[in-house]
Amino acid sequence: MNQEKLLRVGIIGTGWIAEKAAITLRGLLDCICYAVGSRTKEKAEAFARQWEIPKAYGTYSELIADPDVDLVYVGTPHSHHFDVTKEALLAGKPCLVEKAFMANHAQAKTIVNLARKRKVFLAEAIWTRYQPVVKIVRDLISSGCIGEPRLVTATLGYSMGDKPRIMRADLCGGALLDLGVYALNFVRMFFPSDIVNIESQCVKSKTGMDLTNSISLVLANGMLCNLQSSAACVGDNIGVIAGTNGNLIIDNINNPQKVTVNTHDREFVEDIHVPQQITGYEYQFIACRQALIEGLTEPREMPLEETLYIMELMDSLRKKWGVEYPMDKQSW
Repeated sequence: MNQEKLLRVGIIGTGWIAEKAAITLRGLLDCICYAVGSRTKEKAEAFARQWEIPKAYGTYSELIADPDVDLVYVGTPHSHHFDVTKEALLAGKPCLVEKAFMANHAQAKTIVNLARKRKVFLAEAIWTRYQPVVKIVRDLISSGCIGEPRLVTATLGYSMGDKPRIMRADLCGGALLDLGVYALNFVRMFFPSDIVNIESQCVKSKTGMDLTNSISLVLANGMLCNLQSSAACVGDNIGVIAGTNGNLIIDNINNPQKVTVNTHDREFVEDIHVPQQITGYEYQFIACRQALIEGLTEPREMPLEETLYIMELMDSLRKKWGVEYPMDKQSW
């Protein structure tokens, strides 16, 4: 792919995440939404009309077969990522797959191995990993302005009612894969040290899915990380990195807009605002385009080994809690 070429994205799915992707792509210059694929022609055509997308397909296979689609964006629920991603990779199509990447580590490993074997680009669309705030926070930590980091706390909570994607095992329900994945990534993208101890608790729904969970990690570098996620309440969604001489407060670990720097005794130093964004999704599409220009098979911002690590970590947590999906029966 050359520097001048537009990245033509084909969106799989027509839900709210797909809408967010379509809105984002309308605001970009070098990436466009070229096609949408749904399970019915009617849904695809309605979505295409709403967002002025040139091509609408009534099956995922038709979109994958379109030679003009440069990148397949998988925006279906994570319970349905495996088959369509596998089909796209077998067709040689680069893929950007929404979080959570797959239902479990076994599925993720199979898909990653397939992409590597066929040398096809593959990335997880965990949008926070691609955003400018990552470099902002890493630079602040490296500058020593808060001293030596010792404690991370992060919470993400939304009151989501009885949504099927939260309550149903066949849709890979629960808070962990939907929300807790952000808290785990919040730690890993700043402190990728080995985990030497992990403790956790969860409160389940009547359907056996984790509604609220708490995870405590001790890292090999001596840090303690306390993480909470919930699909049952409104959280503050704040992340804090506390050091020996100050702290950093990130206003929303799901889509950071502001980093507050405090020094010793919690004295305010400054607020650092992130660049104005379209939706925050744009950075993952820009990163994919750049990776394809460079001939890479995965993005630098979210290496596939990180995706596999977090999928395996979430498997181990669900096993402890007894939260099982139908897809797990083949591997657990």
